[in-house]
Amino acid sequence: MASSAVPRLDPRTAGSPGVHAALSVIEHIVSHGPLGVAELARDLELPKSTLHRICAVLVERGWAVRDERGRFEPGLRALSVGSRASDLPIVTGFRHAVAPLLERHDETVCLAVLDGADSVFIAIEETTKPVRLMTWVGRRSPAFASASGRVLLAGRPAGAVDALLGTVPLVTPTGREVARGELHAILDAVRRAGFAENDEETAEGLYSASVPIVNGAGESIVAITMCVPTSRAGAARRRALVDDLRAAGRTLARDAAWLTGPYAKRI
Repeated sequence: MASSAVPRLDPRTAGSPGVHAALSVIEHIVSHGPLGVAELARDLELPKSTLHRICAVLVERGWAVRDERGRFEPGLRALSVGSRASDLPIVTGFRHAVAPLLERHDETVCLAVLDGADSVFIAIEETTKPVRLMTWVGRRSPAFASASGRVLLAGRPAGAVDALLGTVPLVTPTGREVARGELHAILDAVRRAGFAENDEETAEGLYSASVPIVNGAGESIVAITMCVPTSRAGAARRRALVDDLRAAGRTLARDAAWLTGPYAKRI
């Protein structure tokens, strides 16, 4: 089972429970697939009979495909929706804002959103250097451990952070256990500084720094993260990277002031 918290279906939720169930299945196979019916039933706490009906419709409509082992993966319709990500206003603004950053430092820069208890990359501008972070659009990291996740969590009250993380084990991908009190202290420091740094907590040999992008309503909607091998991230260069990253963040914040979320479009 995935370490991230899986959204549960609340029978009191307004609207059709069948719609909520179908969307939960799509979201789960996109994030964690390929998955069989038994795994979906366990993770989503739905009856297998319900899942058989939902998955049959998803396959028929092209939102899912079933492999030779009976597991479900995203279908062509789901993939075609993802292919339009580069046209989102926030992604277009990101590419414009980080162009000077790439020209000056030539290090990988990512745009991230908070999805449940995870930070997810939705756009990436790659370095031309041969030694780099191997990453991709859709890559997930525990929000409490990643620089991008921490700046986005820092935009929420402490109570909301506790509710979001719930019983998620706070053990970083590199094996360090983070006490909940320590996490709140980290987030308090991020709020004061306006940025987060991460030194080998999501991957060995990786330094990352991140800034939140705050819209006109004061909401942290996305984060810009720079990912640099520690061999190229001495103390002086880290200061320069953070300074320029914050400048890029201010540029994107001006462009994104009207957005209410990373997928919003101007009406």
